[in-house]
Amino acid sequence: MLLLIAVANTVWYLWGRDHAPGNGHPVDGSWIDKATDALVIMTVDMRAYPLFAFMFGYGMVQLYTRQVASGAGERDAAGLLQVRNLWLLVLGFVHAATLWMGDVLGAYGLAGLLLVWIFLRRRDATLLGWAGGLLGLLVIGTAISVVGSSFAARLSSAEAAQAAGPSTSVDPSISLDSYLASVPVRLGQWVYGTLGQGVADLVVPMMILLALWAGRRRILENPGAHLPLLRRVAAIGVPIGWLGALPNALDHLGVLGVPARAEGFFLLVQLLTGFFGGLGYVALWGLAGHVVARRRSRVPAAGIPGAGLLAVDGLVAGAIQAVGRRSLTCYLAQSVLCAPVLAAWGLGLGQHLSSGTMFLYATAVWGVTVLFAVWQENRGLPGPAEVLLRRLTYRGAIRR
Repeated sequence: MLLLIAVANTVWYLWGRDHAPGNGHPVDGSWIDKATDALVIMTVDMRAYPLFAFMFGYGMVQLYTRQVASGAGERDAAGLLQVRNLWLLVLGFVHAATLWMGDVLGAYGLAGLLLVWIFLRRRDATLLGWAGGLLGLLVIGTAISVVGSSFAARLSSAEAAQAAGPSTSVDPSISLDSYLASVPVRLGQWVYGTLGQGVADLVVPMMILLALWAGRRRILENPGAHLPLLRRVAAIGVPIGWLGALPNALDHLGVLGVPARAEGFFLLVQLLTGFFGGLGYVALWGLAGHVVARRRSRVPAAGIPGAGLLAVDGLVAGAIQAVGRRSLTCYLAQSVLCAPVLAAWGLGLGQHLSSGTMFLYATAVWGVTVLFAVWQENRGLPGPAEVLLRRLTYRGAIRR
C-alpha cells in the first residue's frame, strides 16, 4: 500500500510544467513517461487511498476489540479511539504545515471521528445500508457528470477551446521557492483535501463503514475462512478499477482525444471505479495473507519463540510485514525523503525529473523505508511515529 501511496503522491512533485486537468499528470514527456502515466492512472490513482482507508477502519475495530476484551467498557474503548483519531488529525495538520499538502492522516482522522461517533456500535445492517446509500449517491453523481460531459463534448472545437483554458499547473506549495511562503498554501490545500477526502467524496466513509463490518468478522485475520468472499471481491473489484480508469489513460495517451471541456467527468469516474479497485486490492492482500499463513504453518522457525519475521516468512513477506507494523512512520518518512529534495523550496529536483524517472524515485523512497523497517524489526523496536501516537493516545488512560 505504501508503495502505491509513494507512486501516487510523487506525481505532484513534477513542478514547472503543465498538468492535465483530467488526471493531474504532466502533459509532456517521452513515450516511456506516457506509458508510466497510463499505468499509474489505471492501477494507482484514486485506488491507493481507498485501500488505505479500509485498513485504517479495520485497525480501529482491532483496537476497539482488544480494549473490550481486556476489560475496558465499550464507552471507554470508543473514547480511546476518538482520542487517537483526534491526534491523527493533529499529526496531519503538522505533516501538512511542514512538508506535504496531500496528507491523508487528517482525512482519516476526521472521518474516524465522525464514523466512530455515529456508527461504531450500530448493527451490521446499518453499516452496510449506509455504505450502499453513499455508493448510490456517488453512482448518481458520476452518471450526472458523464451525461453533462457528453453534452460538453458536442461543443464545436472553437467553443471547447475557449471554455477549456490552459492546463492546470502543479500545486503552488511545491513550486514556490520560499519555504515560509509555502506553509500557508499547503495548509489551505490540506483543509480542502481533508474535508474533501474525509467526507465529501464519500469513498473514505464508505471504505471505513465496510471495514467496520469486515473487522467484526476478522476477515483479514482469518482469510482462510473467507476465501470465496475474498476471491469474488478481487475478481470483480480489480477489473472494475482498472477498466474504469482505461478511458482516462487512453485520453492521456492521445488515443481518445476527449475535448478538454469534457475532461472533468474523469474525476468522478475515477472516484467511483477507484472505490471498487481499492476493495479489490484489499481482497488481493487478504488472499496473499492466506498464502503466507499456509506457508508459515510449514516453516520450522514458526514454532520457535522469538523467531523474527524474516526467519518465519522469508525476505519479501517478512519485510513487507515489518513496514506494515510501522506504517505511520514509513508514510511520514516518504515526505521527509521527497519534499525537501523535490520541491522548489528545497533542492528542486522535481523540476528536472519526468514521469518515468519520478516513478523510479518513488520506488527507491519506498525501498529505503523498507530497509529502515527491517532494521527496526531486527532490533525489536517499533516505529518512532507509532511510539508517539501511542503515547499521545494512552496519556492518562489505562493501557490494555
